[in-house]
Amino acid sequence: MGLFSVTHHKIIGSTNDEARRLAAEGAPHGTVVHADEQSSGRGRLTHTWVSPPGNLYISILLRTGEPAFRTAELSFVTALAVADTVDTLLPPQTRATLKWPNDVLVTGAKIAGILLEQVDEATIIGIGLNVLQAPTNIPYKATTIVASGGIASVEGARDILLDRLARHVEAWSREGFAPIRDQWLKRSYPVGAAIRANSGGKPVTGAFAGMDADGALLLDTPSGRLRIVAGDVTLGS
Repeated sequence: MGLFSVTHHKIIGSTNDEARRLAAEGAPHGTVVHADEQSSGRGRLTHTWVSPPGNLYISILLRTGEPAFRTAELSFVTALAVADTVDTLLPPQTRATLKWPNDVLVTGAKIAGILLEQVDEATIIGIGLNVLQAPTNIPYKATTIVASGGIASVEGARDILLDRLARHVEAWSREGFAPIRDQWLKRSYPVGAAIRANSGGKPVTGAFAGMDADGALLLDTPSGRLRIVAGDVTLGS
């Protein structure tokens, strides 16, 4: 896997927490924490990430040397890498789509999630990819690689993902965010799609107007165009 050095755990509280600990101790760029199961998995916005055996739970430590303000761009870089991985594992007619800011979907159901955290100059990228198991009792649809017609081992999915991530990070470092943004938009909603967003605890609806140069969601509403930099969004008015 070249760039990456993987440490594997059968069970761990949170791969992101372990990667944060390693980052604070000075672990190098490319350090990877992989667990078969998490007892305290975390998602965005304090959500719990249900983590039964049979899925991929992984955190990658990157020291890119890029300015801190560019860190959020790695969320979109990672989403592309995960989507490419899903496409590789699924039948040719099935293609992953992306939901702002960093959910990966297959036929409208969530198949993966991404959590970015910063420790000084290090970026921790946590990824959960549903290979065999999908969570239940959740407020959204979820699916898995196998349920979507794919065949994959967790280790095989991990190795493909790390390869794709290395390629996208290298392209981002060399060419900047604009090409990443363009690729992301090709996998996301069509311009004009009805969007519901929860930003800062306030619900807002409007038409998808793309993504700003820094990754903010653009939403056209009756009162004008809004830039949304954090929050949850769903399709539908």
